[in-house]
Formats: sequence, C-alpha cells, structure tokens
Amino acid sequence: MEKMNELKNLDVSALEQKAKALKQELFNLKLSKLTGQVKDTSQYKKLRVAVAQTLTVLKDKQEAAPSSKSHA
Repeated sequence: MEKMNELKNLDVSALEQKAKALKQELFNLKLSKLTGQVKDTSQYKKLRVAVAQTLTVLKDKQEAAPSSKSHA
C-alpha cells in the first residue's frame, strides 16, 4: 500500500491502472473468502482504503487538468 504522497506523484494513467489492480485484488480476496482461504480479514479494510485513496487522488488530478488547460 502506498502513502498519499507517493500516489500524488503518479500520473493519471498510472493511477487508473493502480485503481484497477486494487479493485481486482479486492475481488480476488472476496472469492478467496468464499472458498474459506482468507485468514486475515483486515485485508478487506486495507484494500478498500487503498482503492478510495487512489480514486481520490485520481479525481483531484482529473479535475485539476482541465482547469490548468483553460488558464493557458
């Protein structure tokens, strides 16, 4: 899991890929739970927080990009 400062240094495409990968990992964790293979249930919260942080930084960058172009 990356810290917010590390996420802010990534570009939009990298953030989109990271969010997609985290969502896939969360999905796989849910499938593992169905088969009884999950022992550390705290992973759910950690992954959900990581997805939310990534999407927040992504949204901020996407909102900032059009406004910086309009001022140029």
